[in-house]
Amino acid sequence: MMFDPNELLRPHLKNLVPYSSAREDYKGSEGVFLDANENPFGSITEENWNRYPDPYQVKLKGRIGEIKSVSADRIFLGNGSDEPIDLLFRAFCEPGVDNVIINPPTYGMYKVSADINNVEAREVLMTRDFDLDVDGIRQAIDDQTKIVFICSPNNPSGNDVDLTKIEAILKEFNGLVVIDEAYIDFTERASFIDRLDEFPNLIVLQTFSKAWGLAALRLGMAFCSKEVLNVLNKIKAPYNLSGLTQETVFEALKDVKRKDDMVRDILVNKETLKVALEGLERIEKVYPSDANFFLVKTRKARQLYEDLIGHQVILRDRSKVALCEEGIRITVGTKSENRILIQTLKEIGN
Repeated sequence: MMFDPNELLRPHLKNLVPYSSAREDYKGSEGVFLDANENPFGSITEENWNRYPDPYQVKLKGRIGEIKSVSADRIFLGNGSDEPIDLLFRAFCEPGVDNVIINPPTYGMYKVSADINNVEAREVLMTRDFDLDVDGIRQAIDDQTKIVFICSPNNPSGNDVDLTKIEAILKEFNGLVVIDEAYIDFTERASFIDRLDEFPNLIVLQTFSKAWGLAALRLGMAFCSKEVLNVLNKIKAPYNLSGLTQETVFEALKDVKRKDDMVRDILVNKETLKVALEGLERIEKVYPSDANFFLVKTRKARQLYEDLIGHQVILRDRSKVALCEEGIRITVGTKSENRILIQTLKEIGN
């Protein structure tokens, strides 16, 4: 498929001259830096953070590329996955003119970012078993459709969608297809990152907030073609990731085994929690999950959610979300946290 993201680009951005700094011209780490009006004496903290961070996170991208088996020039790093989501709207969607496709129930920030950018988000409901309605997506697409967002494993339902349906959209749609793989580490399937060369219109989102346990550092990844990467780099904030985040994550990535061990423990706890939930009278259904959480159907979900808060057990009320009637989303916790949840459910369940 012939695909050029520049044909989708908002016209006023085609000749945009991005912000540039002297650090882009000088690649060294040693020298007399008098270019950026920084404090030359260091920081008020014990560790010095007085110099601006690498705007393109070269060292960190190199390490991520090794782990993900992808070239560093296919990686965009942002302040959570929310930053590349927002940048895609700003780059490719003309406010009040263009539209995107989302598939409720799904991650809420696609719709929020669309609303912030005054872009229509066309909603094509998933099927009752939380799979893509490909025919519905086809019918919703028109000449002004720029992006299709697909979350898999899906949030809040937890399941992987049919991969052949994703492939169909990638092959047929001559716009951008964003596959959000925030929960990929909890599945056994291969990431769509492996298929970037096959589909030039593909963008894959992943995050360090879930399996890696680094949610507070706010680091998201977008894997894409070099052409899309160039667009995102052109319009992003000059120093969008702090030096503290870059250094901390780089050091953390030296211990991939720790991440793998945590994922294994979460999956073990997940199976135990599933059995316990299915044994409760109040829980009517535990939906299949390929993530680190369950969507469950229960009686009087909102009341149960509020009762649990009263016992300092905080879940996610999804009962008003499309296709999730009387639904609550439950994250898999530690053995102790899961025991507290089950015991509390038993105490207040009736």
